[in-house]
Amino acid sequence: MAHPKTTGKKAATAASKTLRDGRTSRTSKTAAGSSLSQKHGRKSKR
Repeated sequence: MAHPKTTGKKAATAASKTLRDGRTSRTSKTAAGSSLSQKHGRKSKR
């Protein structure tokens, strides 16, 4: 189970679309970037 303060898959997808869309405001992109920075990533393979 993911940590409750991490960004979920649907929210991360929406944030990614926001960052790629050229029509969104700088404030929206800042919020989307913040959301993605809290996304729980995969552990690296070693």
